[in-house]
Amino acid sequence: MKSLRHLNSYFWKYKWHLLLGGIFVIAQNFGAIYPAKVVRQSIDSVVGSMKNISLESTEAGRNLLVNQITQQVGMFLITIIVVALVRGMLMFFMRQTIIVMSRRIEFDLKNEIYTHYQRLSLAFYRRNNTGDLMNRISEDVGRVRMYVGPAIMYSINLIVLIVLITIKMLTVNVTMTLYVLAPLPFLSISIYYVSDLMNRKSEEVQKQQSRLSTYVQESFSGIRILKSFVKEEVSTKEFARESEVYKSKNMELVKINSFFFLLCCS
Repeated sequence: MKSLRHLNSYFWKYKWHLLLGGIFVIAQNFGAIYPAKVVRQSIDSVVGSMKNISLESTEAGRNLLVNQITQQVGMFLITIIVVALVRGMLMFFMRQTIIVMSRRIEFDLKNEIYTHYQRLSLAFYRRNNTGDLMNRISEDVGRVRMYVGPAIMYSINLIVLIVLITIKMLTVNVTMTLYVLAPLPFLSISIYYVSDLMNRKSEEVQKQQSRLSTYVQESFSGIRILKSFVKEEVSTKEFARESEVYKSKNMELVKINSFFFLLCCS
């Protein structure tokens, strides 16, 4: 996390985007919980009314109760639709604040890195490959954008949702809530170790992508030499080998990602 301290200045620069986005995240989570309460009330109301229908002796009374049930169900349905529309609007604003913030930070970072590249000495460019430098300003900054955008948005959303759901569950049944929450410590430990492995595999993918970008850049820069010595086939085979390594490392990362989402969803 020490490497991410540099981003704090950008968070401060776009503090209003982050603040409004956090408010929209919290607000839309109430819309995720409220429909369950409405469904419970509607079921209880319908069940109670059905009992009254069975006890009603006259046809007119039964028809009146049926009309009341229809109106109640219609009101509950309208309520759920309105809540869903409001939540959808809040989610739209949530993305328009936090995701837009992440795109602006990405833009600023790329400009900052490019400006920094201009100040570096020739010795630095002798020590580092061009493909690796290009990868840092494109792919690496893209990964940073995923952190300052979707990662922050979904983290806030998850924390708020867990707190709201836990409080609501405790108000309904404490014993059942404790049973539901019991596996969470074990899942948290498992997710921690899997995420650590996922980070290491992601670094390997990034390094191999830098190697691949460097190879492509050097090949095109020296294309006249390759053609002069008729080394096109050798270059193609080398590129295929590097691509195969990149694919295999990506497949390893995908498998770990799948296991990670399995733990999260369980």
